[in-house]
Amino acid sequence: MSDRDMQFEKMRDGKGFVAALDQSGGSTPKALRLYGVAEDSFSSDEEMMDLVHAMRTRIISSEVFNGERILAAILFEDTMRRTIEGQPTAAYLWQVKNVVPILKVDKGLDAEKNGAQLMKPIPALDDLLADANGHGIFGTKMRSVIKQADRGGVDAVVAQQFEVARRILGAGLVPIIEPEVDIHCPAKAEAEALLLAALEQHLDTLNPDQSVMLKLTLPEQDDLYAPCLAHPRVLRVVALSGGYSRDEANARLERQHGVVASFSRALTEGLSVQQSDAEFNATLNASIESIYRASLT
Repeated sequence: MSDRDMQFEKMRDGKGFVAALDQSGGSTPKALRLYGVAEDSFSSDEEMMDLVHAMRTRIISSEVFNGERILAAILFEDTMRRTIEGQPTAAYLWQVKNVVPILKVDKGLDAEKNGAQLMKPIPALDDLLADANGHGIFGTKMRSVIKQADRGGVDAVVAQQFEVARRILGAGLVPIIEPEVDIHCPAKAEAEALLLAALEQHLDTLNPDQSVMLKLTLPEQDDLYAPCLAHPRVLRVVALSGGYSRDEANARLERQHGVVASFSRALTEGLSVQQSDAEFNATLNASIESIYRASLT
């Protein structure tokens, strides 16, 4: 069985969750600040990315971070192009940790229109996908945000996501479609119902040999996305923490049967650059275990 076949099988059938380690330029300063690295610790983007890669390396190379509880890790482009313990990051994840490597490909969000933020254009996407294939990346992730229960905005988000997803599928990668519903949306349940309808409509247009993953906000109605889990074109449904604390995100996740976590900030909550390796590993282990347990329902 090829690496890709084994990765597909792990993503489809494995127990665990997806570690989202894909903070990019806009969110990196906040991620570093939460980790205990002040903004005056770096004076350039290059220094900033060196510091965040050191943080990610510490997480990924930790003895408690492995494929027993973690299905995959989502990487930022810069991380993919760097190394961990002398190996390219994606190769290290799969060959050393048995964790499937996934790449964030979007370039951020456009201004809000019709209660939603679409993705900015992704220049040179085909080149990036070729590079991802060369690094042994299995799939991709791209994020849009829905802020209002506006059918036009929701439909535009989902249409754009599937348009780009087809290009990703054409490159032989499996896309994670992420139409996030803002947890502060004033009519969140209504927005989520609109999103479900749009997702089902577009999923039905995929070819029988095409598989996508969905990354969705933890919904107000438990098991709302059960039809997506049952859809033959959906490899996996994962949930984002979306600003909820880890405890609240885990509690909500436990009520979504068949959905597993893809947490970012909730995963790294409590980690600090000042911690000893023993303290760091113990904190990370507790975080991984709690998210893993919540992902088993």
